[in-house]
Amino acid sequence: MSRPAAPALPPWLAHALRAQRGPVPWNAVVRGALAGGPLLLVAVLLGRPSVGVLAALGAMLAGINDRPGSRRVAVQRLGVPALAGAVGMLAGTYAGQYAGAVVLTLLLTALGLLAGGMSAVGLVASGAGTQLLVAAAIGAGMPLPEPGWERALAYLVGAGWLLALRLALPTPAVLTAGDYRFDGERDAVAAVYDAIAGLLDAVGTPDAIARRAALTATLDHAQDALAGPRLRRYASSSAERRLHAQYTAALPLAEAATALAWAGDAVVGRASEGPRRLAAAVRGNTATGPLPAPSRSAPALRALDDALLRAAETFDRGGDAHELHTRRRSLGSLVRLGLGSGGREYGLRVALSFGAAAAVAQALHHEHWYWLPATAVFLVKPDLGPLVSRVLCRAAGTVLGAVLFAGFAAVLPRPEGLIALVAVSGALIPVATRHFAAQTAVVTVLVLALVMVGGDPQASWSRIAETLLACAIVLIVGHLPIPKGQRGGGVRARLTEAGTAAHAYLVHVLNEPCAPGAGSGANGTGLSRGASTPNGVTVSVGAALPGEADERAARWTLRREAYRTLARARAAIALSEAELPALARHTEGTDEVAAILERLVDTTTACAVHLDDTGRLSRHHTERLTALLDELARHQRHAGISLPDAPDLADVPPRQGLSA
Repeated sequence: MSRPAAPALPPWLAHALRAQRGPVPWNAVVRGALAGGPLLLVAVLLGRPSVGVLAALGAMLAGINDRPGSRRVAVQRLGVPALAGAVGMLAGTYAGQYAGAVVLTLLLTALGLLAGGMSAVGLVASGAGTQLLVAAAIGAGMPLPEPGWERALAYLVGAGWLLALRLALPTPAVLTAGDYRFDGERDAVAAVYDAIAGLLDAVGTPDAIARRAALTATLDHAQDALAGPRLRRYASSSAERRLHAQYTAALPLAEAATALAWAGDAVVGRASEGPRRLAAAVRGNTATGPLPAPSRSAPALRALDDALLRAAETFDRGGDAHELHTRRRSLGSLVRLGLGSGGREYGLRVALSFGAAAAVAQALHHEHWYWLPATAVFLVKPDLGPLVSRVLCRAAGTVLGAVLFAGFAAVLPRPEGLIALVAVSGALIPVATRHFAAQTAVVTVLVLALVMVGGDPQASWSRIAETLLACAIVLIVGHLPIPKGQRGGGVRARLTEAGTAAHAYLVHVLNEPCAPGAGSGANGTGLSRGASTPNGVTVSVGAALPGEADERAARWTLRREAYRTLARARAAIALSEAELPALARHTEGTDEVAAILERLVDTTTACAVHLDDTGRLSRHHTERLTALLDELARHQRHAGISLPDAPDLADVPPRQGLSA
C-alpha cells in the first residue's frame, strides 16, 4: 500500500527554504577575510576607528556583490555600486546635518524614487541603487565626527580595496590555465562548447528544453566575461583576439544545435564529440586536432558540420578582431526603462518603503536610526526573492545574528576580538549569499561588531525590533493598491522587452539576404551597422566569420538579445509566481506568453538555418510560425502586454545566391 504524497509547500514558503548550491568560492572567502578586518585594524591603530568603520562598511557591501565571474565583470559589478554608495554617503551626510526631519524624509523619499527607477535598468544598476540608499541612510543616521567628503572617501576606499584584491589575487582559473591575463574568460567560453554538446546529446529527449536554456545561460555568461570594461571595442592582444574568435565561432554551432533540438530528431553520438574537443582546446589553449564530422542528411546537420569546419579553421588560424555581438543600449533606452511601467512601480515601492522607514525611525528619536531605512532597502529588492520570503528570511537572519553577536560580545576582548569577528564575517559573506537569511545573519554580526568598535554600546536587541518594524512597513507598502494595470509592471516590462526582441529577430531572419558580401539592409528591412532594434538596443554587427555577410553577424546579435531578454523575463516571472496569491494573480498568464516566445525564437532559429540551406521556408516551418504567432496574439491580450504586429509570412521572399 503506497503512502499518500506529502502536501506541497506553497511557493512563497518553498522559496524561503530554498538555498543555492555549489562549491565554496574559496578565492572570494580569502578576499572577504582580507577586506574589512584589516582596514578596521589599520584605522584603530591610527586612532581613527570611525574611518575604519566606514571603510569596512564599503568593503562589506562590495563583498555582497563579489560573485563568480571574470575580472572584467568584477570592475563593473563592484565599482559602479561603490561609486553610487559614495555619492549616497555624501548626500546623506550633508542632508542629515543641514535638513530638518521633515525635509530630510522628503529628500530620502525622492532619492528612493530615483534609485528604484534606476534599478529597473539591470543588475548592476540595481546594486548601485541599493548602495546609494543604504549609504545615504548611514550617512544621515550614523553619528560620526568626520565630514561628509571624508566619510564618502573612506567608504570608497573600502570598496576599492576589495576591488583591488579581486583584480590582483589569482583565482583557481588562473592557476589552472597558467595565464594570469584571463580569469574565468577561458572557462566561460569553453562552457559554451560543453553546453552545445549537452544540447546535441539531449536532442529528441525531454531534456532538450532545459539544455537549450542552459546553453543560453552559458552564452550570456561568456558574453559578459569577455565584454567587460577592461577590453576595448576590439581585443588588444593576440590571446584576447583568439578568445574572441573562439567565442564567435560557437554562435553558428549554437544556432545549428538549437535547430536540431527544434526538429526533435535524435542525432548520432559523434555529433557532440566535436564541440567537446573544442571545449578542451579552449581550456587548455591547445590545438583542436581532428574533429569528427556529423552526418549531412538534414539542413541543421549540414549547418552543424559547416560550423565545425569553420570553428576548426578559426582555432588553427588564431584570432582576428571580432565583435562580441553584445547589446549596446543608448542613453534614451536606459531612461525609458527607468521611466517605464516596471521602473515606475518599483520606484514607487522603494520610495514609500524607504521614506516611511526613515520617518518612523526619526520619530522614535533613536540616535542610530539608519538601521530601519537601510533594512527596508534590502527588503524591498525583488531580485532577492518574493516579498514574503524576503521578510521571513530577514527577520530570522536578524534574530540569529543578534543572538550570535550577543554571545560573541560577552566573551571576546575589545577591540581586537571584534576586529577578528569582522574579518571572519567578511570571509563568510561569499558563502552566506546563497540564502538571504544566512546573508542577513552574517551581515548583522558584522555591522554590530563595527558599531561597537566605533564606540556605540551593544544594540543587538534593538536591531531585532527595528528589523521587525521594517518588515511590517515593507509588507504594508508591498500590498498597497495601485492603479489598475500597473501592478506587475516589472514582469510585463521584461516580457514586453523580450517580445520586442523576438519580433526584431524574426523580422530580420525572414528578410535577411544570404549572398556573401551582401550589403546591410539589402531589402530595406535588414539592419545596418550599428542600427537600433525596436526595443532600443543598438546591435553590434561588426565583422562576422570570414567570408560571411554582416547580415549574419546581425542575426547572431539579435538571437542573443532575444534569448537573453527571455531569460530575464523568465526570472522575473518565477519570482512573481512565488509571491502570495494576492500579488501573484496580477501576473497570471505571463508564463504562458514567455513559453510561446521561447518556442517562437527556437522556431525562428530553425527557420534561419533552413533558409541558409534551401533559400525558402518549408510548409512545416510556415505552419509552425503561423500557429505560434496566432497563439501569442491570443495570450498577450490576456496577460495585459502589448507586442509588435506579426509579420506577414506570405511576403517572405526566397533567397538568392546561396552559398555552398
